[in-house]
Amino acid sequence: MERKRAAMELDGAIGGDDDSEEATDLFRVIGRQVRLLRERAGLTQRELGDRLGYSEDLIRSLERGRRTPQPDFLDAADDLLEASGLLRATKEDVARAKARARVKHPAWFKDYAKLEADAVEVHEYGSHVVPGLLQTEAHARALFAMRKPLLDEATIEQRVAARLARQELLTRWPAPIVTCIIEESVLRRPIGGDAVHKAQLEQLIDLGQLRSLELQVMPTRRNEHAGMGGPFILLAPKGRPQVAYLEVQNISRLITDPDEVRILAARYGSIRAQAPTPSESLTVIKELLRQA
Repeated sequence: MERKRAAMELDGAIGGDDDSEEATDLFRVIGRQVRLLRERAGLTQRELGDRLGYSEDLIRSLERGRRTPQPDFLDAADDLLEASGLLRATKEDVARAKARARVKHPAWFKDYAKLEADAVEVHEYGSHVVPGLLQTEAHARALFAMRKPLLDEATIEQRVAARLARQELLTRWPAPIVTCIIEESVLRRPIGGDAVHKAQLEQLIDLGQLRSLELQVMPTRRNEHAGMGGPFILLAPKGRPQVAYLEVQNISRLITDPDEVRILAARYGSIRAQAPTPSESLTVIKELLRQA
């Protein structure tokens, strides 16, 4: 079965208030139920994911209570694991918990995160890291763990959960238009170690097959490159003009001036034109995975 929208089905996050803690406890309980039912059926996490059309990474994260299962997952897992309605019955509780839970982002990122949540278009050029919308849980955790100065464990978990929660953007309906251009050098760097790196490349291959996402890889060997000024994001909030977002060394800037946004939009168009097509880029990622 084709993997259903790759490994990105979740909502909600781990937070610090009572509602968030209540939601997290619920998600952990459901995760334990899924694990027990899976083990009773004699399936590995990968086997369960393959049968349901999800990635192994998602199943692993869900069983740990880090990702929130969507209604389709609960229905499918209930039938496959012969849970007699046990998982299906949790859908209303999950919906209420998601509505109450808050996502904790760093203060300097919150304004952008609010706009992104309702965006109808997101276009990102990433020159240093895999865009957060595309990261696996393990890749995100490795990035936060290596931050200097060091983050404490609680903050790392909050940041990881918040990053994963943003990825609902890729699975909601109606789907926004999302395009991403990633430097080849980024995809060659084994962040988190070989196993984490391979899983990240596999996830990019899965995501690259979504109809709503166009993923391109900018080759290292390029004589001309319109993106030498660094990474940036173009965002079209629902019913509002396009804006741009820049971030470096935990310093962020949300750009709303039409002239500045227009310049960045034109630059993004040039970068896309210089990069291989999404189909060609998927071939590149598959070859990088083979070499990893």
